[in-house]
Amino acid sequence: MKMTIEERLFRFKQPAGTSRGVYTTRRSWFVSAFDDDGRQTGVGECAPLPQLSCDDIPDYQEVLRGFCDEVVRTGEIPYESLRPYPSMLFGLEQACLQHVNKAFRQGNSHPHAGEAAGAGAVAGSESGVRWVSIPINGLIWMGSFEEMYRRIEEKLAAGFHCVKLKIGAIDWERELSLISYVRERFGRDEVELRVDANGGFSTGEALAKLKQLEPFGIHSIEQPIKAGQWEEMARLCRESPLPIALDEELIGVNSIVEKTALLDTVRPQYLVLKPSLHGGIRGTREWVMLARERGIGSWITSALESNVGLYTIALLAIELYGPDIAMPQGLGTGQLFTDNIPMPLEVRGEKLYLAVES
Repeated sequence: MKMTIEERLFRFKQPAGTSRGVYTTRRSWFVSAFDDDGRQTGVGECAPLPQLSCDDIPDYQEVLRGFCDEVVRTGEIPYESLRPYPSMLFGLEQACLQHVNKAFRQGNSHPHAGEAAGAGAVAGSESGVRWVSIPINGLIWMGSFEEMYRRIEEKLAAGFHCVKLKIGAIDWERELSLISYVRERFGRDEVELRVDANGGFSTGEALAKLKQLEPFGIHSIEQPIKAGQWEEMARLCRESPLPIALDEELIGVNSIVEKTALLDTVRPQYLVLKPSLHGGIRGTREWVMLARERGIGSWITSALESNVGLYTIALLAIELYGPDIAMPQGLGTGQLFTDNIPMPLEVRGEKLYLAVES
């Protein structure tokens, strides 16, 4: 086997705003595997998020090259060495799994997905391929009041029954009015509301803000305060009227011992798992296993990967939660870029359709 690395810059159709800043471009490194005859047999996306990933390092490609060389030399992924580099691990896992399973499908043509009854339902079939669907949430990026209002309207008009709002960028009272607007139009049984603060609340104000959100029937709030404050987060999880989901809190917590300590200390209600940030495929499986042992729920979302990484994350969601996933996942990011890579994926309404082997 031979492995190559290609760097690529993607451009967002619209600026993607979070409480940490606004993304206009997205950089990924693609690891390709080749057999001895020079035929490409796999590709994986390594996509660290700037100023967030624990492996967002200046010499990223050089370090990745060293791990690729080790895989070629030994024929195995050095999992323990790669724990501090989750985005590299995720890319190498993708490429190597495809190489071994002969399942490489980058750029494959695919039929237009037909209607499907639910996750796991066949939406179309051609040449041994069937289409399955996964429910997803409609993501509302931060922006001005008017921008967020318009985006909410678009998601509701598209038929989404689960909407996730990024909060913390505009005036708090105006954000509450946006949430109130959705609730006035749609009851709790009609639309599920999730909010993501990206650590934007201070420890002093967090509980009061969570109480202000309580009347709107919020499903959960992601990362209300900055990561690394385990005792404060544990207190919030005990006292909050809303379920709390950990996201950034999991970044850099790479060993089984560390993961166990975090979950036993904080005791969140949910985990939001991103393989590029939280340990690749193997690390995500570990988080789900440890969470289930403690009665903690979870769902999977992308970390703004291209369609290459998104496809693997969707397959992982089906593996972990079964073919009949009921909880909406965070997998609706494939339409963010002007120059995405073709893959057998398609978002239609509130579902992500993907082609899998029959």
